[in-house]
Amino acid sequence: MTGTTAYAALDDRLLVVRGDGDDWTAREHLVGRSLQSVAASAARPDRAFVGTVESGVQRTADGGATWERVAPDIDDRVTAVAVSPHDPDTVWAGTEPSAVYRSRDAGDSWGPLPPLTDLPSESEWSFPPRPHTHHVRWLEPDPHDPERLSVAIEAGALVRIDDALAAAAADGVDGAEFWQDRSAGARYDNHTLATHPDAEGRVYAAAGDGYAQSEDGGDTWTTPQDGLGHGYVWGIAVPRAEPDTVVVSAASGARSAHSVSAAEAYVYRTTNASQDDPTEWGLAMDGLPDPEGTVRSVFAAAGGSVLFALNNRGLYRSADAGASWERVPLAWPDAYEDQTPHGLAAV
Repeated sequence: MTGTTAYAALDDRLLVVRGDGDDWTAREHLVGRSLQSVAASAARPDRAFVGTVESGVQRTADGGATWERVAPDIDDRVTAVAVSPHDPDTVWAGTEPSAVYRSRDAGDSWGPLPPLTDLPSESEWSFPPRPHTHHVRWLEPDPHDPERLSVAIEAGALVRIDDALAAAAADGVDGAEFWQDRSAGARYDNHTLATHPDAEGRVYAAAGDGYAQSEDGGDTWTTPQDGLGHGYVWGIAVPRAEPDTVVVSAASGARSAHSVSAAEAYVYRTTNASQDDPTEWGLAMDGLPDPEGTVRSVFAAAGGSVLFALNNRGLYRSADAGASWERVPLAWPDAYEDQTPHGLAAV
């Protein structure tokens, strides 16, 4: 395949978008499914994984032409999926209630990791719309350590695999020993995480209680908010070529972020995420739709300085690390404008 392939998860369908320049096409797949997340790897751009509410983990191995359910033993809603940057055959899935599963063979077989719910902070985890439960909102593999994984729990914690026990993952290993519980200073309502191959130890976090950043793998955190005019942060992207540039989507609260009827969402950008200087944010709306009526964007980083943003108004591309945007020339039916995107992967 030439050009870019973007897997764009809306509420009830997946768009497989392909193209370059002014020539783009989009095809619908998994229509009628309740989608939660999507992941793919540039090492295998024809293969992607989608987490769903009612039909588990869906996989394509032919660029979206056909799909099959894998991990039949995972019956809970699959709220997060991720592919290892070290090995495209290693895949993780997170669920509601909060649990993490791993496959070493591209999704053919899966095994559960030790229980997250053994962690001491679990008693404080709760998802406000369904307060009796919580879920894995995001899985972020470490680009420097193939066994290290950060997990965002919505809502209540950001936890990590303990390096010393990461390879064990055997039956009977206590989750409280296997996982590192949330550290002091970390956000509670983490939505999206990011890492970068050129910034070892750095973790970027977009959360309902603001932006946060760690330089030591999550042991300690800073929370730079200067210029970030909206504190409910959702999507995040870091360009492949620029680890000190960060783009986030944000709103004043959950309703204005997610509800189409009340939507008012913004995109912010910083170019000095390095700890050498105080991080300062500025609006990055050039080429994006008006915030009113636009739900929060989800993002994906492609090669170099290219980023993609997906919201209910369309798919947008930036060639300059988020400084400006242009709408990808696709037909965008009115029905799409009533949907809140749930994931985006660009390979």
